[in-house]
Amino acid sequence: MISRREKVAYGLGDTASNLIFQTVMLFLAFFYTDIFGISAGTVGTMFLVVRLIDAVTDPLMGLLADKTNTRWGQFRPYLLWLVIPFAVCSILAFTTPDLGDTGKVIYAYATYTLLMLAYTAINIPYSALGGVLTKDPDERVSVQSYRFVFGMFGGLIVTLLTLPLVDWFGQGDKALGYQLTIAAMSVLGVVLFLLCFAGTKERIQPPHDQQLNFGSGLKTLWQNDALRTLAIVAVLLLIGIAIKNTLAIYYVKYYLLREDLITTFVSIGMVGNILGCALANPLTRRVDKVQAYKALQIIAAVLSAAAFFVPADQLVLAIVLYFFWSFFLQMATPMLWAKIADVVDFGQRESGLRANGLVYASVVFFIKIGIALGGAIAGWWLAVYDYQAGQAQTEHTQLGILIAFTWLPAIASLLVAWVMRGYTLNRARVQQIARELEQSA
Repeated sequence: MISRREKVAYGLGDTASNLIFQTVMLFLAFFYTDIFGISAGTVGTMFLVVRLIDAVTDPLMGLLADKTNTRWGQFRPYLLWLVIPFAVCSILAFTTPDLGDTGKVIYAYATYTLLMLAYTAINIPYSALGGVLTKDPDERVSVQSYRFVFGMFGGLIVTLLTLPLVDWFGQGDKALGYQLTIAAMSVLGVVLFLLCFAGTKERIQPPHDQQLNFGSGLKTLWQNDALRTLAIVAVLLLIGIAIKNTLAIYYVKYYLLREDLITTFVSIGMVGNILGCALANPLTRRVDKVQAYKALQIIAAVLSAAAFFVPADQLVLAIVLYFFWSFFLQMATPMLWAKIADVVDFGQRESGLRANGLVYASVVFFIKIGIALGGAIAGWWLAVYDYQAGQAQTEHTQLGILIAFTWLPAIASLLVAWVMRGYTLNRARVQQIARELEQSA
């Protein structure tokens, strides 16, 4: 077992990541349409194009991390080397230049691409680090629970403080407010990444005679049927999450007609995320994490769909359903990331190659595909339903926002549960693989 202190240190890295990731998920589309000044359709297309470009770099970053060998380990050094570039790119993405319409679109594409590339370069090694802290399959769920509890605390900071800080820093100038708010978040993120670097230790090393290159790495990934299942799950899951998170602000402002409660609404959802992540480990000690994961997706789907039938004046019920959707969906998140570590072990047993970085990078690749598609669908959906930034919306537009916020994530979760029927690495099989690897070491 690894110490609670080290689990906390690892979790702080996800706090740092989520200070930017959750800001992008929750606020970037709104920032681009209502502050920066580009159309919803353009934003949807940009989200797809940039995230697809960025996703292609994930396997390359995973291979680079796998081939890294320093006195600090394979993955930890990147937290030290890339933390400042990541912070700078974050600030640039939320900066509004004095340019014409075409210039703004070019600037948005350039800075958003840089931000996503920087996020890849630091987050792939960080994610892979979680797979080399311990060999114990049960401890892996605990590590990931700490990670996502602390990660969601980062999200809670974002939901509670972003809009108030925008008003405080901007003093009426929202463009300046967003820029300075992200600058403050970035400084905090730098500190937390450095604490993660200092407080963790890599314990699992690849075989000494391992010859891993891009060709052999891709071959072992393709032969890993469990990884293929998780890849499909990642795409579907993140499509639903990206749509719901992107449209949360629009749902509150333009459907519930309570712009004053945007911060409260998304913050309550983030509290649900934290509590759900915290309970993942106790649940998986009693229930196989594969069966639990499928059940949680079905529950989340029912809760999301139920919100469609809530009238706009039933504010409390809308908040309650959003809280419990967040709670049950995020309870499944540590289980997903613990399964990725199990997939690494399975791949090593099958091929003899331990490709931590490549496996995590491949799952993150498909996560980004899901985010790209979800963000694009959200932007395009708004455009199809004639969304007009900063104006009162028609009933047609309100209905479009409601459908996308409720039914599309529900369908995504149901598809995830269906796909997971083909995933075979249950608790007994994972424990057997761990024993076999221990004996062959």
